[in-house]
Amino acid sequence: MDSSSEHPVDVDDIYSALVALKAEPVMDPETRPDGPQPEDRLRLLGALLAAVELEMIAATRIDADFDQGFAGVSGGWAETAGADATLAFMVIINRLQRTAVQMMQAEDEERLPGQAAAVAAAMAGADLLAAQLAADHGNLEGARRLLNRAEGSLANILVWMHGLRVGLGDVED
Repeated sequence: MDSSSEHPVDVDDIYSALVALKAEPVMDPETRPDGPQPEDRLRLLGALLAAVELEMIAATRIDADFDQGFAGVSGGWAETAGADATLAFMVIINRLQRTAVQMMQAEDEERLPGQAAAVAAAMAGADLLAAQLAADHGNLEGARRLLNRAEGSLANILVWMHGLRVGLGDVED
C-alpha cells in the first residue's frame, strides 16, 4: 500500500498555492526570516486543504444547484485521484479521522452527546475501511484490531445517541 506522491510538492509550491487562494498563513519573521521551511510542509498542506474545503463549501451551498456543484467537485476529485481503490480508501480513512478530530471539543468543554456520537461514527467508518484494507492485504491481525476499535465506536454511538434522547426527553436515563 504505497501512498507516496508521484510528484511531491515542496514547501514553496504549497505556499504559492496558498498565496493564489489568498489564504497564506502569516509566518513569524523572527523564526522564519526566509519564509516557510521544509518542516512547515504538513502544516501548510493542512492550511491548503482547509482553504480548498472552505472554497468548495462556498461554491456548493445547499440550494437548487447543490447536486450539480457536488457532482463537479466529486468528478474533479475522481479525475485527479484516478481509479486506485486502495488510494481512494486511504484518502477517505484520512478524511474521516480528520473529521473526527475536528469535531472533538476541548477537554474543558461540556461533551455534547450528538457531537460525541458523530465523532464515534466517523471513527467507526475509518476503522471499518482500514480493517477492510488490512484484510485485503493479508494483515489479519491488523484487521481484527481495527474491527475491535470499530465495535467499540459503535457501542459509543449507541450510548451517546441514548444520551441525546435523554436530553430531548424522549426516554428516561
